[in-house]
Amino acid sequence: WGAFFGTDLDLQLRRRGIDTIVLCGVSTSIGVDTTAREAYQHGYQQIFVEDAMTAATKEEHDYVCKTIFPRLGRIRSSEEVVTALK
Repeated sequence: WGAFFGTDLDLQLRRRGIDTIVLCGVSTSIGVDTTAREAYQHGYQQIFVEDAMTAATKEEHDYVCKTIFPRLGRIRSSEEVVTALK
């Protein structure tokens, strides 16, 4: 369910000197969470765009964003990320 499993994503990011990834997606507690855990194990800095992901329920989304993601990286809004990229 994670973006790193069975792919050469880690290799491609490292070849390009990328050490920070911005994560968002359809399933906060499945695909995004799994990718975040894999990225953490690979040593990537992570930014989670809280308002650019969702889950089956608001409670599920809130739990992962408030309990899991702060242990793995920084939580930001899409507006904060766009402003930082300008």
